[in-house]
Amino acid sequence: MTPETHLALHHARTAELQALADARRLAVAAAGDRRDIRTRLGWTLVEVGLRLATTKRAVLVPSAAAGNVCP
Repeated sequence: MTPETHLALHHARTAELQALADARRLAVAAAGDRRDIRTRLGWTLVEVGLRLATTKRAVLVPSAAAGNVCP
């Protein structure tokens, strides 16, 4: 393949990638508000899950009165 042909193929692929990137940017801009709400809801669910997972629960410790004494 000649260098000119190789370069032409690279230019064509670059144009395709730039068109895809532009389309993606437009799609993200159009769905901006919905994405913000989804992001906030997602982080809120993460926070609630972390609070549930790290809740301090009463730990049952055997008492010395019951005869369960650790050496």
